[in-house]
Amino acid sequence: MLDAIIQVKAVDIFQGANLILNDVTFDVERGEFIYLVGKVGSGKSSLIKTLNAELKIKRGTAWVAGYKLHNIKESHIPFLRRKVGVVFQDFQLLIDRNVYDNLLFVLKATGWTDKTEIKKRIQSVLEKVNLAHKIYEMPHQLSGGEQQRTVIARALLNDPEVILADEPTGNLDPETSEDIMGVLSEISGSGRSIIMATHNHTLLHRFPKRTIKCENGRVTEIAAQDEIDLAMLED
Repeated sequence: MLDAIIQVKAVDIFQGANLILNDVTFDVERGEFIYLVGKVGSGKSSLIKTLNAELKIKRGTAWVAGYKLHNIKESHIPFLRRKVGVVFQDFQLLIDRNVYDNLLFVLKATGWTDKTEIKKRIQSVLEKVNLAHKIYEMPHQLSGGEQQRTVIARALLNDPEVILADEPTGNLDPETSEDIMGVLSEISGSGRSIIMATHNHTLLHRFPKRTIKCENGRVTEIAAQDEIDLAMLED
């Protein structure tokens, strides 16, 4: 690929001493949206954790947003994670503070100090997900979709080049899931790359995109959307 933001070559992914995925090889272009599918326990989350340097690479080579994951220094990992936003299925919002303070916490933790710039940045990302009017709401006052929009806004705070979304619609109803897909598609259209792990075969067919699957310890690409074996997406 001429403009790959992610390059993974012959990587073995381990959880402790256990080999989860073997000989993983794929590239992702800038602005590309990719689905990651497979049964529970097939290695999807492990792959996402590897791309975020949460799991170390023991064999093979990988580059994400200009960082070499196979020999990245611990001191460089925080800088990598400013270029890689993560969206979780279970939101992981701080329940004791409002939307603004949830986002403020992340900005302060990543080195932002100028109060004016902080306020502008929080306002900007909330506008991107159509949630500016909920800026002072507490998490329990938000719907599931609004909580997930807040999580997406949080992932955008440091203007990342890559978004890793781990089952972002897993706890949402079908209509809200499509809404979240619309938000993620717009983000991808702005030039950010997205890897989205999902079991939702309805979204796969409604929003067809390049798809790779984890199965039997391997990662392979599915040639065409209509060839997806829906059984592999079931828990």
